[in-house]
Amino acid sequence: MSKQSNAISPSTPADPFDALLARVRACTVCAPHLPNPPKPILRASPTARLLIVGQAPGRRVHETGIPWNDPSGDLLRQWLGVSRDTFYDETRIAIVPTGLCYPGTVKGSDLPPRPECAPLWHPALRAAMPRIELILLIGTWAQAYYLGDRRGRTLTDTVRAWRGFFPGCLPLPHPSPRNRLWLKRNPWFDAEVIPVLRERVGSLLTAGDNGAPYQ
Repeated sequence: MSKQSNAISPSTPADPFDALLARVRACTVCAPHLPNPPKPILRASPTARLLIVGQAPGRRVHETGIPWNDPSGDLLRQWLGVSRDTFYDETRIAIVPTGLCYPGTVKGSDLPPRPECAPLWHPALRAAMPRIELILLIGTWAQAYYLGDRRGRTLTDTVRAWRGFFPGCLPLPHPSPRNRLWLKRNPWFDAEVIPVLRERVGSLLTAGDNGAPYQ
């Protein structure tokens, strides 16, 4: 297969959503720009109601294939008020970063998501997940792609304006340990945003088809 090909192999499942995931996971468009062979990492299902859009996988996620399996993920799950089991239940929570492959680092910091990725795959994935009711936009890159000119001058400005995007979207800071100082300087986030976030997530994840409780 050439580096620009996204063809589905003969063994790809016939189910349309599974076929789409197979195409995404076989993508090599950014291969010339990556430090490692492409390894798109996402979790998605047509039944998901919550979509988490972060930045791009870090080195640890690239190696393990498990998104948010680190201290950042621990804090994110605390913000959401969900267990690990619920968080990784892709039938309810989809995880699709702005860039699906690990972009590498410079001077110890992760590079931005590859710009080719989100425009190539997010529209198709969003269209294939019609039950999504809330998109969490975590960090500057996710907010830039989904909000465009509607975002604020800074991440803080965008998160402060969360009411203007809710209930369909909710911009959040990245829960990285590096952002602990931001959280200390912006206590309004814990006081105002987190309770609303937990209530909204709880209501989405406690209802199954036709409003029936999940078993």
